[in-house]
Amino acid sequence: MTLGRAHSVAVRGLQGEIVEIEADLSRGLPGVTLVGLPDAAVQESRDRVRAAVTNCGQRWPDSRLTWALSPATLRKAGSSYDVALAISALYAARKLRWPRLEKTVLLGELALDGRIRPVRGVLPAVLAAAREGWQTAVVGAGNLAEASLVDGIEVLGARTLTDLLRWLDGTAELLPRRVSAAPVVTDATPDLAEVVGQTQARFATEVAAAGAHHLMFTGPPGVGKTMLAQRLPGLLPPLSDSEALEVTAIYSIVGLLADDTPLITRPQFVAPHHTVTVAALVGGGGGVARPGAVSRAHRGVLFLDECAEVAPAVLDALRTPLEDGEVRLARVDGVARYPARFQLILAANPCPCAAPDPQLCECSGAVKRRYLGKLSGPLMDRVDLQVQLHPVAAPAISSESGESTAAVRERVCRARDAAVDRWRVLGVRTNAEVPGPVLRRKFRLTRDAMWPLNSALDRGQLSIRGVDRCLRVAWSIADLAGKNSPGVDDVAIALGFRAPGALR
Repeated sequence: MTLGRAHSVAVRGLQGEIVEIEADLSRGLPGVTLVGLPDAAVQESRDRVRAAVTNCGQRWPDSRLTWALSPATLRKAGSSYDVALAISALYAARKLRWPRLEKTVLLGELALDGRIRPVRGVLPAVLAAAREGWQTAVVGAGNLAEASLVDGIEVLGARTLTDLLRWLDGTAELLPRRVSAAPVVTDATPDLAEVVGQTQARFATEVAAAGAHHLMFTGPPGVGKTMLAQRLPGLLPPLSDSEALEVTAIYSIVGLLADDTPLITRPQFVAPHHTVTVAALVGGGGGVARPGAVSRAHRGVLFLDECAEVAPAVLDALRTPLEDGEVRLARVDGVARYPARFQLILAANPCPCAAPDPQLCECSGAVKRRYLGKLSGPLMDRVDLQVQLHPVAAPAISSESGESTAAVRERVCRARDAAVDRWRVLGVRTNAEVPGPVLRRKFRLTRDAMWPLNSALDRGQLSIRGVDRCLRVAWSIADLAGKNSPGVDDVAIALGFRAPGALR
């Protein structure tokens, strides 16, 4: 037998596809040929695999070796195929049958001395193998905790190529599934009680947390815009099991998981610098596109401080993720899809000089309009809550602090639970995700409650999308108050956050 076969997994976006690796030994001068659309990292694996095999005391075939990676039309990227390439070559050279190999996928990079190094994207790869019905997944010992998060498949860890060969021969066992320690939940997040004054902004932050709404703070430096944004993740409830696995899969592809407790159970806070590029924000890169900041903030918070300094093209790239909850990155080799259901928090100064007192501002009206004009109308139409912060007076500094994060979080969790029960039939979990037609028809409010929105719509101060977003905010305000349905006061408050002039 001169043909060896092993299996690995290719990951595109968060989806994995089984890759069959065949090794053929034929007559001719010794050499290695690799086919099946490999990228540079896979091409370089020829030298890594040969050195690892020989340094483990195994004999490298003295004939012509051809590796074929199927499906041939799928681009293969990364170093996770090293172990499968080595095993397929040894399988063909030894002319032995390894029954354990027939239903096993192999993931790992080989060092020159035969050690198996961890690789990125192991979690979505093992999830794909489990969905396809594979019995076993062998990963590097460094990826064992991450791979052990997947149920329905036997997960084993190997430190070296020699350990894996002994397991295939049936003479040794590999590292078993590792039960990860439960993440330690602490109150290390910043406390909302530390924010001085800003009652309206604090309430807007609570409403945003209750309904997963987008929020914008405007005000001079030092009034608490960044402090409020940093405290928003602490108000959010823990991620559900499915959400935690989805977020962890994204961080697995990026390579930012902890070794001991890889499962992410808390909403993440992502705050890129205002010089961020489009590729860094929404994702990109050569070959297979990688997730950007919007995907790392999935089910969490994306904070853009000094958003008026961000390039307009970068800000406008947020439109589709805000509307669809996912990013579709088209490349020559296909489309990578990443979830991006995040809460956007914007913070900006009112003008370039950012004077603490408006009377001291030296900026003309045209300069002010041009400064905030980078925030396009279509983008701002997707922001549910807009709050103007003002400098705090001296008595507020010495007054008693406001509610703590724990107290507000308890109220937010109750509001979220009410929303989950109400929208369960629609398959959504938060008010911000409810389709507009459902709010206007099936869950239509009374005529009196709708009066502020109808009046603003007739005067041209709101679009239909604006009406839908005001309704979602009104439901969040009602949930915080323990009401079964929003009243006219709740709708008026929601409209005031979106278009203050519409209430006049």
